[in-house]
Amino acid sequence: MKLKVYADRMSQPSRAVIIFCKANGIDFDEIRIDISKRQHLTPEYKEINPMKQVPAIVDGRFRLFESHAILIYLACAFPGVLDHWYPADLFRRAKINSVLDWHHSNLRGGAATYMLHTVLGPALGVKVNPEVAAKAEKLLTSSLSKIESIWLKGNSKFLMGGLQPSIADLSLVCELMQLELLDEKDRIRILGPHKKVEQWIENTKGATRPHFDEVHKVLYKAKARFQEQRSMGVNREIESTIKKVLPSKM
Repeated sequence: MKLKVYADRMSQPSRAVIIFCKANGIDFDEIRIDISKRQHLTPEYKEINPMKQVPAIVDGRFRLFESHAILIYLACAFPGVLDHWYPADLFRRAKINSVLDWHHSNLRGGAATYMLHTVLGPALGVKVNPEVAAKAEKLLTSSLSKIESIWLKGNSKFLMGGLQPSIADLSLVCELMQLELLDEKDRIRILGPHKKVEQWIENTKGATRPHFDEVHKVLYKAKARFQEQRSMGVNREIESTIKKVLPSKM
């Protein structure tokens, strides 16, 4: 039976799993679970993933959730996956596992929480908290510094120091891609000081094209919508200011 991937491409972990499958020629059916429509909360999807999150996979009778576990399973279970994604060498695998474990409690905690309490909250009906956003930004900035000082030190193109990406590179870069939704000045403020991170993102994009770009189209469309909304907001503010300044009758 064909692999089934339950995902929403607006979800960073979902994008990582889909890109991995496409980059490695894994035949799969993508089943969209629209988070904005709360499809992940339905009783039917709970049968697939009792945690009610995306992504999840069904491979025959085998069901699995949590993106890192899914990436490891796919790398091991499907023939033809190149060794650099999740090397057979035990020590290199352990290092990748350590990055993935670190990701959840550091980079993801900072990036996802910051985005929720700045850009995404209003769109999802979540009340934003500036204090939570400020704390998350500190964690995000600290995480970016750690990536540069620990895994990208020297001239490393990728986290494991090789010439090709691992599943850790793909997972973490997809996490950071959500920063595209920020106002450009905020994105530059956060990512600008971390030149090695910016280059690493470009390296990972290049190594997984055209699949990386195709899967991220939904994010780029959302970015354009947010930019349009900001522009409309600025225009309304300008109009309001003009009305206050100009006399009511000419």
